[in-house]
Amino acid sequence: MPLFRASGESGGVKPRQRRMRNRKTDEDGSVLSLTRLCLLSLADNMNDVWAKDYADNYLDHYFFRHIMGPFNLLSGELVEELTHLLCNRKQLSRAALHLLLVPQLRALSLEKCPGLVTSALCGHISARCQGLWSLDLSGAQQLPSKAVSETLICLPALRSLSLSGTLCDGCVIRTVARHCRFLRHLDVSRCHFLSPAALLPLGGGASIVSYGCPSSVSNSSSKSPTCPSLPAHFSPPPLCSLLALDIGFGKEEGDPVAAAAFLLLSLPFLERVAMEGLAQACCLIQNRHFSKTNEFTDREGVPRLGEVWRHRQVMDKWSKKREVEEDEKEKKEEEEEGEILWEGYSSDSRDEGPNLSQSQTEKKRRGSVLSQSDDDHLILSLKDVKAVSCDSLDGLSQLCPNIHSISVNIDDDDDEVMGGRSQGSLLAASLNTWSGQLRNLSLHYLGPLLDLLPALQISGSSLVSLTLEGVKTSPHTPLLEIIKACPRLRDLLIFAEPPTTPQEHEDDEMGEQQDDQDLPQLSNLCSLTLKFSYDHSRMKPIMSWMSLKKVLRSLFLGSPSLEKLSLVSLPCPLNCVLQDVLHRVDLALDLYVDSTGVPPMPLGRLQHIDLQRTDVEMTTVKSLMQRTKRVKCIDVSYCWKISQAEYFNCVTTSKVQLVWS
Repeated sequence: MPLFRASGESGGVKPRQRRMRNRKTDEDGSVLSLTRLCLLSLADNMNDVWAKDYADNYLDHYFFRHIMGPFNLLSGELVEELTHLLCNRKQLSRAALHLLLVPQLRALSLEKCPGLVTSALCGHISARCQGLWSLDLSGAQQLPSKAVSETLICLPALRSLSLSGTLCDGCVIRTVARHCRFLRHLDVSRCHFLSPAALLPLGGGASIVSYGCPSSVSNSSSKSPTCPSLPAHFSPPPLCSLLALDIGFGKEEGDPVAAAAFLLLSLPFLERVAMEGLAQACCLIQNRHFSKTNEFTDREGVPRLGEVWRHRQVMDKWSKKREVEEDEKEKKEEEEEGEILWEGYSSDSRDEGPNLSQSQTEKKRRGSVLSQSDDDHLILSLKDVKAVSCDSLDGLSQLCPNIHSISVNIDDDDDEVMGGRSQGSLLAASLNTWSGQLRNLSLHYLGPLLDLLPALQISGSSLVSLTLEGVKTSPHTPLLEIIKACPRLRDLLIFAEPPTTPQEHEDDEMGEQQDDQDLPQLSNLCSLTLKFSYDHSRMKPIMSWMSLKKVLRSLFLGSPSLEKLSLVSLPCPLNCVLQDVLHRVDLALDLYVDSTGVPPMPLGRLQHIDLQRTDVEMTTVKSLMQRTKRVKCIDVSYCWKISQAEYFNCVTTSKVQLVWS
């Protein structure tokens, strides 16, 4: 069946041409390529054309091990992109999915359509897609664990597996440990049938006792050497990422901490971890309180942590020795090559000779540090950790100095803690360890936002993503100071409680008179989210933080790269701020009307706008549509100044998706 109809055929050619003419740019504003246009055409006709014959005649009548259809001729990357496109549009059907399960597929994500994932579908995946590297079945709650295990046995090449929110249990984990020998990422978050102890097979516990030191699977992406003499089926998979938050409970209260400590010691390549009790496990390892976990390890039939720690030390020594040997070998080869090249140099160029050995000197120094390291000191490779408590950051910082992304839950007690220090000062002191290297920081704190300012002033200079959840605000909250402390932000998300007391009008006027040139700018900011909680019984929030308008103006004018904007239930007027910024944009455009080098304009790159429960007016919304050519969707739900008549009038005349209720 042809993809395109001839120009002389009937069947609604003109409407189809109109749709194609309207679709000239992608979501990022770039011109669509021919490949992208073809994929969009396939997506438009997938269920009515490509999958119709298969669904009518074969879907429920036959089980095909392979389907020699039109998509077998496409590359795996194109099939992946087409599947992703159909999922995002919620147009992926069971028949279409059967046709897209081709042998060349390397990545399959069904997270956005979990209802299609059944035992029968897993049978198709097992038979047709045995070369999969990445599989995401998140949210498939109707899929039994037995079907998952049978599928994983047939997918030995998996590098990434996501089973978040499924019925995954200990049987699935044992299958992963035994058959997925190249697995580097595993997500089993929100799997409530999975206990912390059920994760222990991932550490290859039996191999530690039987063979003396854990081995790792040899693969091209791993930098660490492997023990060639050890059988691969006794070694743990080379996991770099393990996400297991909000899983089932253990038999005893200390099970999560003991399980986390065991996995941290037995999985040497871990860099990204999200587990309950992670920070406490790091403190346990740092202080070597292994005897506290003997009851747990004996009950679960795995080696005691003291034994695991000693064998981890042996493995690290062996790994460091191999690195030094490789450096020395490389140095020797460079010296031999340098001697040959040196003979061809003139006498003038010989003066530059000492500079050629700088890299060799650095490698020699690094090798000396490795060989002289403390035998009892262990450094974990963790770089990204989630859901740790503030009072356990000290132990985490000593054991994991290379962290660049962290999520911290802070208690909101007003009482002084830990030697008279408050939670804010404790957080600031702990984050100082990673000052200059933190890239992503997420803080969940139910106290005043002011308490977090010292910590952000210490770590903010390197942050590219900042998330603040649950914080309380007041008319005097130093939000501008927080923005100044984080000049490199690309993503800023704040979920806050609005001020409980209104701000005096005089403060607002003083803020309006301040020169905008003194306000901070976030030139790299791409995503801005400010969401305030609200009383459902009220139509509109209380305008209690008038000086927030100055902050918004600063963010709008100083963030020309902004693509996603979400402002929900703001406790201040927003319409006047947007009107002011848009007026300044018009003035700037008039100045550059005869110039070819027009600089990026404020709000000019916006694609998605959410203005729920704000005082924005329809005239402002239309101005945004006219000046932001890339905008795809604007949500003005519960905006009390927009009437139903204005909404319908705008919908009929605009191509932008407008949401209103």
